[in-house]
Amino acid sequence: MNQERKERVLRGLDALGLEQMLVCDPLSIWYLTGYYTEPYERFLALYLGRDEAVLFANRLFPDAAGAADRVVSFDDTQDPVPLVTEVTRHDAALGVDKELTARWLLPLMDAGAASGFRLASSAVDEARSVKDERERQLMRDASLTNDRAMDWLVAQLREGVTEQQIAEGLLGEYRRLGAQDHSFTPIVSFGANAADPHHEPDQTVLAKGDMVLFDVGCKRDWYCSDMTRTFFTATPSERQLLVYDTVRRANEAAEAMVRPGVTFAQIDLTARKVIEDAGFGPYFTHRLGHQIGLQDHEPGDVSATHDKPVREGQCFSIEPGIYIPGEIGVRIEDLLIVTEDGCEVLNHYSHEPRVVKL
Repeated sequence: MNQERKERVLRGLDALGLEQMLVCDPLSIWYLTGYYTEPYERFLALYLGRDEAVLFANRLFPDAAGAADRVVSFDDTQDPVPLVTEVTRHDAALGVDKELTARWLLPLMDAGAASGFRLASSAVDEARSVKDERERQLMRDASLTNDRAMDWLVAQLREGVTEQQIAEGLLGEYRRLGAQDHSFTPIVSFGANAADPHHEPDQTVLAKGDMVLFDVGCKRDWYCSDMTRTFFTATPSERQLLVYDTVRRANEAAEAMVRPGVTFAQIDLTARKVIEDAGFGPYFTHRLGHQIGLQDHEPGDVSATHDKPVREGQCFSIEPGIYIPGEIGVRIEDLLIVTEDGCEVLNHYSHEPRVVKL
């Protein structure tokens, strides 16, 4: 059990007026205990209280001995609900996370496992949001791997290749570089397909003159990377260069203002103003970014409605884009970590416009 992380979650519960919580997200359980399994339809939960932490795990799962103060085991013929109710305080509210399904929540309510039930995901989310030094290094390593993979992606560009062919080959390159998996399904977009921010790679064939957008990320030693770059395959037109330069300036303006105390909303609005001033405001159709760590998208977005100040150790994306349907799509995305007096940009792949010769 990671005691420092546990205490951070307990402080978060205090702020919510809670004394106990049931954590069911497997990644959050790993974050707190170092134990991971994918439960699928079976029950897996970590009870956090002031006096003890109890892990509930099916005997089918890998051995969980030592993962918490106490491990309660059960098999497929046993109902875990009574086992949980033996541990929880019935006279106090129980916090639950967003991963606890109705299949288990409703029986816990019927069994009187607590005096009430409260959504308490924020206690864990806030703890995971601020990365310790070990986590920061793992985020650096994952992003460095992603930088290197971008060179491989560019090398695949040739007339006649399809988006899907490139996307399907990326996992092998990630593994060659030491990563274990994608952190999300890669986005490979040729030409006008890039005007769809979440385009799924298909059989579109690359032709000379197409712009190419790669939005990719790997998972290395549990932690995720995420980066987007956009390339030309012929001498760009003035309009293409204008769109690209506007996005680049928006990205760099937002990154330049990140420091503790600045709000997420201020960062978003800084990038958005650059794009609006250039006349492309209606074509920037999403928030500026998202937090990231054990998952590619973690709670706490970089948007105009998120008024909380950023804190040292938080990691999030800066990814402005312009998407003109049927014509052009450009996005430039980096990850950064907030430092004591600014930020550290984790991606080092150039923002300069680049023409790739086919």
